[in-house]
Amino acid sequence: MRLDHIAISGETLEEATEHVEAALGVRLEPGGAHDVFSTHNRLLELADGLYLEAIAIDPDAPDPTRPRWFDLDAFFGPARLTNWICATDDLDAALAALPAGFGTPVDLTRGDLHWRMAVPENGMLPHDNCAPALIQWQAGAHPSTRLPPSGVRLTQLVVRHPQGGALAGALRRHMADPRLSIEVGKAGMMAEFDTPHGRRVIGG
Repeated sequence: MRLDHIAISGETLEEATEHVEAALGVRLEPGGAHDVFSTHNRLLELADGLYLEAIAIDPDAPDPTRPRWFDLDAFFGPARLTNWICATDDLDAALAALPAGFGTPVDLTRGDLHWRMAVPENGMLPHDNCAPALIQWQAGAHPSTRLPPSGVRLTQLVVRHPQGGALAGALRRHMADPRLSIEVGKAGMMAEFDTPHGRRVIGG
């Protein structure tokens, strides 16, 4: 498993976008809609094959037939960093090696992008959504290759949870990234970036 992207959620896409742009001092790029979950997004390239996603419920889409991913049905309050997503070349094997609760694969497409995403039946990932979502990109396409360089680079991602030790232990054999720290504490996340305007932080 490897770090793929991070998600900033908002009650509206405009709020999520404004939160990121104010924090980092750069503009997000158009994204698209996710028909299965009735959400939409905007994107930012983060260098090193990573990207950032601002995401929210799409008010113009019909209600989905299942709970939305990233627990967006229960989201409220100010826009904030809510999720981190890890890619794998074998989603089924990764799920089999991890504790229960990471979800079951859902096949998704947007334009010529094709991927499989593990989504829990209730939309909530383990450890109060502090566990990573798992994704497997197919056909060699990836959003980061479609985005213009932003001059922004992720330098640190801190994930905190009261059971942070258990989460770290579950992931230790499957991924190692010097930018990632999993700590014991109040549930939440913080991401630090190098930007054209210096060091910037989202979350706390």
